Amino acid sequence: MNFAVTYPTRRSPLLAGNVVATSQPLAAQAGLRMLLAGGNAVDAAIAAAITLTVVEPTSNGIGSDAFAIVWDGAHLHGLNASGRSPAALSADRFAGMTSMPLRGWDSVTVPGAVSAWVELHERFGRLPFERLFEPAIGYARDGFMVGAITARLWQRAEATFRDFPEFNRVFLPGGRAPAAGERFRNPDQAATLTEIASTRGESFYRGALADRIVAEARRGGGAMVEADLADHRADWVGTISTPYREHELHEIPPNGQGLAALMALGILRHHDMASAPVDSADSLHLQIEAMKLAFADCYRYVADPEHMELPVSTLLDDAYLAGRARLIDMRRAGSPQHGVPGPGGTVYLTAADETGMMVSFIQSNYHGFGSGVVVPGTGISLQNRGAGFVLKPGHPNRVAGGKRPFHTIIPAFLTKQGAPLMSFGVMGGPMQPQGHTQMVVRVVDYQQSPQAAADAPRWQVLGDTKVAVEEGFSPAVLADLTARGHLIQESSLGSDFAFGGAQLIYRTDGGYVAGSDPRKDGQAVGY
Repeated sequence: MNFAVTYPTRRSPLLAGNVVATSQPLAAQAGLRMLLAGGNAVDAAIAAAITLTVVEPTSNGIGSDAFAIVWDGAHLHGLNASGRSPAALSADRFAGMTSMPLRGWDSVTVPGAVSAWVELHERFGRLPFERLFEPAIGYARDGFMVGAITARLWQRAEATFRDFPEFNRVFLPGGRAPAAGERFRNPDQAATLTEIASTRGESFYRGALADRIVAEARRGGGAMVEADLADHRADWVGTISTPYREHELHEIPPNGQGLAALMALGILRHHDMASAPVDSADSLHLQIEAMKLAFADCYRYVADPEHMELPVSTLLDDAYLAGRARLIDMRRAGSPQHGVPGPGGTVYLTAADETGMMVSFIQSNYHGFGSGVVVPGTGISLQNRGAGFVLKPGHPNRVAGGKRPFHTIIPAFLTKQGAPLMSFGVMGGPMQPQGHTQMVVRVVDYQQSPQAAADAPRWQVLGDTKVAVEEGFSPAVLADLTARGHLIQESSLGSDFAFGGAQLIYRTDGGYVAGSDPRKDGQAVGY
């Protein structure tokens, strides 16, 4: 691992035997408190996740969805805690529309994050469930000082959600977003978290909190009823993977977009990435073109697994990916369509402990605060994951009742010859599989440390031949890419949030090496 490689942010990687890394310092420290109290990595991850709903509400909340990958010391486990659409929802409800609503009750599917906390604790937790809520409840009740980057995102919500009265009451006190360093309190959320803790989540799906959610759905014209919440379940689904240079990248199976990262790496497997210098035009061109090919298939075929036309194994077939790899022209940018194979706003955190347990966890409200719907008196902001459906007849991801939508949030895990190596993720909508691909290439092909990989400038495909790039790539490289037909859109580092936020924990013989993205308020902490 090359610790000499640095980029302008110059953060040093954290080296420790017990580690938590996430996008908000108070949440990272909440996880660390559980480790210091004798908890394990799962306890730390759950506490950090719960705390994030309070201290980074711009990206997640109690009404989020969640996914997790856990290395328990011997085996890898994958959890899908995304919710399904209300049973009464159908395409007829959206007749005459060209896309799904982005806000309001018709964008809300059953929230799954609470079920993720419960499932993870029941299977792997060590500390009492209620204890994991203590930091979050304290910050909600007594307040916390809003982080600088979180404040910038919060300010954007003022215009977006002006037509949602309860959102304004809870999250825009005094008619505005809190400023950086200002103390924010959410007593409704403190009470809700206390109830979730004491009922082990039952109240949220089958009790008093569920009743309040459904009552607000009825008032707002939503389709969600009591049975939709009561029937929710989080599923242990394992992982899907692809080999890459003696390593294996693991992702959660569809309905998530992790398959796109696997396909991109499967395509790059058929090219000699390491021979192209890091951050060179050839290296970037190969990655960008592989990602475009992977996305073309992902957007066509990925859906609720019960509705997919093709099995994952067909899309990951090496012969198929080799054929896709041959479509890359090193001289020019392509605008690929999906292939036809033969039969065949988010928060991320990671934690690891001295026993070898490692956790990759992600939860999100989707577009910033989500749907804009806040359940009165509860502080529960609801996600807008229903916006991930499509309305096109015959598409496997077409909206229907009781169905999981296409999901952007994806945790990742890297192994080497079957042994755990790195738990990581890159939050940020369609940036996520692109970020996963870039992290793996940097760590595996170029031996960069987790912090260097997080600090490095990123690219993001935007569709057709358009590519956004952060500052940090050389002008000569960008000129070369432009000459190949890439339409380059340059962005100052940290000037917007399109390039996501990475958190990584890499396992070594002596402990862990962790990196935390400077594009977020967060940090890696440990001992």
